[in-house]
Amino acid sequence: MNALRLASLNGDHLGRTIISAGNVRFGEDFVVIAGPCSVESEEQTLKTAQEVKAAGAHMLRGGAFKPRTSPYDFQGLGLQGLKILEKAKQETGLPIVTEVTDPRDVSWVSEYADVLQIGTRNMQNFSLLKEVGKIDKPVLLKRGMNSTLKEWLNCAEYILAAGNPNVILCERGIRTFETYTRNTLDLSIVPAVKETSHLPIIVDPSHGTGRLSMIEPMSLAAMAAGADGIMVEVHCKPAEAMCDKDQAMSPDMFGGLMKKLHILRSSMSKMNGKAMQGSGASNS
Repeated sequence: MNALRLASLNGDHLGRTIISAGNVRFGEDFVVIAGPCSVESEEQTLKTAQEVKAAGAHMLRGGAFKPRTSPYDFQGLGLQGLKILEKAKQETGLPIVTEVTDPRDVSWVSEYADVLQIGTRNMQNFSLLKEVGKIDKPVLLKRGMNSTLKEWLNCAEYILAAGNPNVILCERGIRTFETYTRNTLDLSIVPAVKETSHLPIIVDPSHGTGRLSMIEPMSLAAMAAGADGIMVEVHCKPAEAMCDKDQAMSPDMFGGLMKKLHILRSSMSKMNGKAMQGSGASNS
């Protein structure tokens, strides 16, 4: 980790980095990002945005550009999708997180997005990392599906070294020889990041498991592990989703998750308060 001059905990970065996106503060608040995997239409996106806003989400996710395994799968609406996201932001007030896949698109995608996402397939696209390092918008850097912690932080280092200090890490599962889940969600990486880096880290249990039944428990586990937030896929009509329908939560399911997250956070705050009181009593 000695080569990580900017991403690691050191004399210049002993505390946690706080990153602002609109009225959201990563590293200070527990940030919930929700929305569809991809922007399919104005009606679908606006409806979903309104639903997640009502349930308490802090940011809206949605892909205008979708790198897919097959070239024949839906690839997103491009510029039209970005304009739809902009309208959703205007109507709900939710800041936007969307993926950028090509270095040539960074400057104009950043005109629409509040946070630019680098997906798992592009984690080591060094030309793209250098390009997002030149902008003044936060970058959400997803962990590569086969990447170690050191490799991931080195990719964050590329962005930081290019001049952009606002990098948010996102654990989205790694490939192992387990086949029951889409990926293996590595929640141990959350405290590992906290021990080695000052950057905030969130968790994506939707891609991390690929199973609808596991998103809620893994979201709660992410909060308990100390994550700075989660990103989940929500669709107003999951059965009709053009991308990742098997892992898309309905608005009702998402509302239930938000209630449980609130209860868990309240309980954790109380436990931490009692622990502090106990520590004070033992030291007096």
